[in-house]
Formats: sequence, C-alpha cells, structure tokens
Amino acid sequence: MCMEEEGKTRERSGEEYQRLCNRLSRIEGQVRGIRGMLEKRAYCIDILAQTAAANAALNAFSRELLAQHLRTCVARDLRAGDDSTVDELVNALQKLMK
Repeated sequence: MCMEEEGKTRERSGEEYQRLCNRLSRIEGQVRGIRGMLEKRAYCIDILAQTAAANAALNAFSRELLAQHLRTCVARDLRAGDDSTVDELVNALQKLMK
C-alpha cells in the first residue's frame, strides 16, 4: 500500500521483494569490488569502468522500482480519482533527474 505521509509503506510480493533485494546485493558487491580495486591501486580507468557499471545497476534498480510504483500505487490512486500520487511522482522524478 502506498501512503502520502512520512513513514510511507507498500506491501510487495515475495517475488518482487526478492528481485529488488537481489539487485541491491549485486550492487553492494560491485561497490565493495570498487573499494577493493582502490585498495589494490588499480588503474583509474579500470575503476571508472566499474563505477559506471555500478551506476548502471542502480539506474536499473530505480527503473524497476519506478515501474512497479506506476503499476501499483499510481494506477490505484488514479482509478480512485486521486491524482496526488502523480504530483508526488513528478517531484520525485525532478529530484532523480538532477
């Protein structure tokens, strides 16, 4: 369930939750790998390539989360005649695209 106040929550299916957690685990591994590269004095360009891969993984995570939000919270609220979730989403997208 999506809520508009602080402390918002949303129930996710076990499959959705696991998929998102798996993505985050891979991203955590990538970031730890970047730290390891730095500690091993890896070449700058090699570290930058891994940083780009981690950024791409975070973007993929955000896209998946956004798609689920649109399919669930936003669609539900629009069907109920409440467009405040759209305004909330527009504000969030403006922050994400800075």
